[in-house]
Parts: sequence; C-alpha cells; structure tokens
Amino acid sequence: MTSPSPAPSGFAHAYADVNGVRLHYVSGGTGPVVVLIHGWPFTWIEWRAVMPLLAEQGFTVIAPDLRGSGDSSVPDGHWTKREEAEDLHQLLRHLGHDEAYVVGTDVGTMTAHAWAQAYPQEVSRLVLSEAFLPGYGLEDYMNPAAGGSWHFGFHAQSDLAAMLTGGKEEQYLSGFWAMMTRGGITAADRADLLRAYTQPQAMRGGFEHYVTLVDDGRTARAAGAVEMPVLVLNGEHGLPQHVLLEGARQAAKDVRADIVPGAAHTFAADNPQGTAERFTRFFTAGPSA
Repeated sequence: MTSPSPAPSGFAHAYADVNGVRLHYVSGGTGPVVVLIHGWPFTWIEWRAVMPLLAEQGFTVIAPDLRGSGDSSVPDGHWTKREEAEDLHQLLRHLGHDEAYVVGTDVGTMTAHAWAQAYPQEVSRLVLSEAFLPGYGLEDYMNPAAGGSWHFGFHAQSDLAAMLTGGKEEQYLSGFWAMMTRGGITAADRADLLRAYTQPQAMRGGFEHYVTLVDDGRTARAAGAVEMPVLVLNGEHGLPQHVLLEGARQAAKDVRADIVPGAAHTFAADNPQGTAERFTRFFTAGPSA
C-alpha cells in the first residue's frame, strides 16, 4: 500500500482495527468531537481544507476512510450502511469518545444517517449533505427509466464495474471529479485520490457502497425518524437540495437547511471557510441554528 498525502498541520494519520476491518483516519484538534464522513469517489482528503478551520474553532476532528475506500481495508463480499456505521461507532469508542457531531456527504450521508439511527445517544447532531437518502427519496433517482442516474445500477454490479474500469481508473474517475468541484479539489488532491483508487481492490471497494442501497432503504424506513437536530446542507452548485430535504423531513424530527455559497458537490473543499462557519454555528448554537 502506498503512503497517503501528508495530513494538515496539527493532524496525524492513524489506523485502528475495529469490527473486523482496518480503518485509516486522520485526526487532530481538541474539544468536542466532529466526525467527517466522505463520499464517492473521494477519501478523507475531501475534508482536508476544512479540518484545520474546525480545529481552530475548538473541535477534535476525525476524518476516517470508510471501509473499502482510501487507505482502509477492503473486505470480501458486500456490506451495508449499518455495517459501515458500526465501524465508525467502534472507531469512536476505540478513540475514547462516547459522543460526536457527525457529518456525512454523498454516500457518507447515508452512513451518517445509519449511524444516527443505530446509536442515537452517540450522535448529538447530524449533518446530511449532497446526497439522497435510502428509503427517503433515493430510490426514485436510481432508476434511469424514470430520469434517474445510470451510475447507481452500474456501480451496484461491483465486481463487473471493477473489471470494466480496471486499468482505466483515471479515465473513469476524472469526469466525476471535474463535475463535482469548483476548484476546491486540487491537482494534488486528485493525485492522492488516484493513488488510493488504483490500489488493489480499491475500485470494487468504492463500488460496494452502492450494492446494498435498496436494502439500506428498507432498514432505514424500519428504524424510523431520528430525534437529534439535523442540518441539511448543499453546495450552491451541487445536487438539488429539495430531494434530500424532503427525505430528511421524513427521516428526522428536527430539521433545518442551508446552502454553502460558491460551492459545488465538494462544498467543504470549494468553500472551507463558509463550511466551517456553518458547522460551528450548528454545533454550538441553540435549537434554531
């Protein structure tokens, strides 16, 4: 396994063996814990620019690579969002914490929501961003015949998709990266992402996040609405917010929404200052923030 890019100043790379997988994470800062969960096709590096800003605001910041992604291990077979959430629950406890503000983006939003459902006393506040929620609106956007996106079905055939993109990782991923950012994901970031996604089994590991989405939706629906405060956040030029917001209002009892100006799908990289300010206000202010 090749070495990841250096962590931001004041942060460090580390690994933990939890729930049968080896998770890579980057952490730093002191104070209440914020866990940042990346999307596809990204790694912890999606949060690089915002992490020091949150540490300056008095938070301990933990940015893990989900199982199957980045420099975390790639298990055999398929796994659910609830299993990904269990990884992060165990990582949090491994690090000696029993509560966190949890932020998810893209597929990481789905994992963050699963974590909040499984351990509601552990997730004190929840940010859902730049995604559609399984069980609460995602399914309509997985069907190309109804105007949904083709990539959900392709990625869900994880072994086939990995075979067809093997040796063509840069050609396949570069289009997604170009479409998802307004300059926040730098050339150096893309180089590290390509390093991560060309490691053995890495493309399959990334595609595995899509395999169980229908089952994830059934599990989410059965678990019911969460009660902690929820912030729905989108980039100004990211995914249309109304789909996630309508789903979140069914999936949670206390929801508010905002937009990160000048940002696309990778809003924390495109506008880190605005993102850090909005996170901090949500984490520290009263019920209406």
